[in-house]
Amino acid sequence: MNIVDLGLIGYAEAEAVQMQTLKSVTTEEQENTVYLLEHPRVITLGRQGGAENLHVDEQFLQSQSIDLVKTNRGGNITCHFPGQLVAYPIWRVEKRPGGMKKFFHDMEEAVIQTCAHFGVATRRRPGHPGVWVDEARKICSMGIGVKRWVTYHGLALNVGRDVSLFNMITLCGIQGATPTSLSAESGHDIAMKEAKHVFADEFRKAFADSALASSKTA
Repeated sequence: MNIVDLGLIGYAEAEAVQMQTLKSVTTEEQENTVYLLEHPRVITLGRQGGAENLHVDEQFLQSQSIDLVKTNRGGNITCHFPGQLVAYPIWRVEKRPGGMKKFFHDMEEAVIQTCAHFGVATRRRPGHPGVWVDEARKICSMGIGVKRWVTYHGLALNVGRDVSLFNMITLCGIQGATPTSLSAESGHDIAMKEAKHVFADEFRKAFADSALASSKTA
């Protein structure tokens, strides 16, 4: 697999990179690729909508230089900002055992183990994709798109303490859900560079079976 750090990049620019890579991965001209990055402040709506869970109007968002984007990923409303680690796996899932369910499980596992590295115990919450500290506190959101058995979009893990942008939305459209972060839960500030390094290692471990699965079914 190829893991690429795009740094801080605008949402539209990152989406263009994803779509170009999607074509190459689909035709197998390029290996499975994971982009690690941060976005400037943006609120995104998923295929299931989410506008009803936005607490401010578009004029206010414009005055604060916050973009509002309708996307083709799954899920409801969420937001991105500096201090949040975003991972976009452009990944062939057709030959992976377990299909999409296992793909989500492995993405969650990479996040759970990343959090564990920093001393933060997390869990899955049945019926709600992503990673949670408890029933209310969500530390990582997930939503993907799939074309011809290749994924795009992905996950967003809150690393820095400032998660105030979530105040403008109902997190993922889930009543009672509140955002938290690695830094808040661990009790010390965690550098994005370190979080990316640990996550990349844990992602490699969680998805190590992909090459084996491909060779067995080729």
